[in-house]
Amino acid sequence: MTRVAITAIGIVAPGAIGMDAFASMLDAGKSAFVPYCNRSAGLVRDFVPKEFIAPMKLRRMNQLSRFAVAAARLSGVPLPESAGVAMGTAFGPVQTSVDYMQQYVEKGAALAPPQLFAESVANAPGSHVGIEFGLRGFNVTLTQRESSALAALMYAASQVAKGSVPAALAGGVEEVSEMAFSVLDRIGALGRCSRPFDRQRDGMVVGEGGAALVLEAKPSRDPFAFVSGFGIGRDRTAAISDWGEGVDDVVAVMRAAIDDAEIGAGDIDAIYASANSSVRGDRLEYRAIQSLFAGDVPPVVATKGYFGEYAAGGALQIASAVIAVRDQKLHATIGFSEGEEAMRFTPTREPSPRRLRHVLVNSLSAGGGVVSAILSA
Repeated sequence: MTRVAITAIGIVAPGAIGMDAFASMLDAGKSAFVPYCNRSAGLVRDFVPKEFIAPMKLRRMNQLSRFAVAAARLSGVPLPESAGVAMGTAFGPVQTSVDYMQQYVEKGAALAPPQLFAESVANAPGSHVGIEFGLRGFNVTLTQRESSALAALMYAASQVAKGSVPAALAGGVEEVSEMAFSVLDRIGALGRCSRPFDRQRDGMVVGEGGAALVLEAKPSRDPFAFVSGFGIGRDRTAAISDWGEGVDDVVAVMRAAIDDAEIGAGDIDAIYASANSSVRGDRLEYRAIQSLFAGDVPPVVATKGYFGEYAAGGALQIASAVIAVRDQKLHATIGFSEGEEAMRFTPTREPSPRRLRHVLVNSLSAGGGVVSAILSA
């Protein structure tokens, strides 16, 4: 594909507001998880919405939309009116939907607040971003569970690459709500702590926040990195709510991204992995990585141990990889101690300088979705 420049990133993350604070958190190698319900979660604690959104507008936005608008504002780059918006979210504004339905049941359709209904849809955050910044290009929201943010980046970058729009904002947002959390806990998706690729992993930790990446065909400033290739596909062995064993399907997607970037597997200098501490998901990914790269696996970084999983976690994973390319430095994988017997590589343990020409970013979602991207210097 035609290379598309990433020129700015706005971040609202557990433990960090803004790109510089987020980069410092990664350098420090510290998790942002805090106790939540009977487990833990990556919660955004230091976010002050009124610093980014006018009071009258703030009243009309739920937390998910506030994350999106604040992340877009923190990117700091003025975009042309014709720019597009692509946002990913796994669950959308769950708490707003719950609040609306409670009002609907208690008061009836005529008295239930219409503003709650307008904010209960998954595309509310992206719509607010378009309205707030006057962006009149495409405005799409993608919901592909854990892969939502990378799918949104793929859509936006492809539109910029083919000239449909000169620029775009792409990213992902998520909120931690008691309703979604309790459902995930009941189906056994959540673990006690995040241990990507570790043999003792027992489930993911969820996180909230958001990130917005600025994509430009003609960069207005020095790019952090370039989006140079994508692959998308499906693990055909996956059940509707779990990861499967389709190693060849995942390999095909990674290879498609590499081919799209017009490079070879040997040109990949690092992998920013999807690994989120799920037993089957992590196993599927490490087997696919080993199959594609055989005996020469490049350094593998798993970032979900910092800030958790779902669309915010996916967007922050992408941001981490972009920062790695910008700084020519790999981040540490936290939460990993020892891999399974069949795992033939060890994820990064310490931050380290490294020449990074091309980085592979993976996202595997329960239900079989697979997206891979190449970020290049």
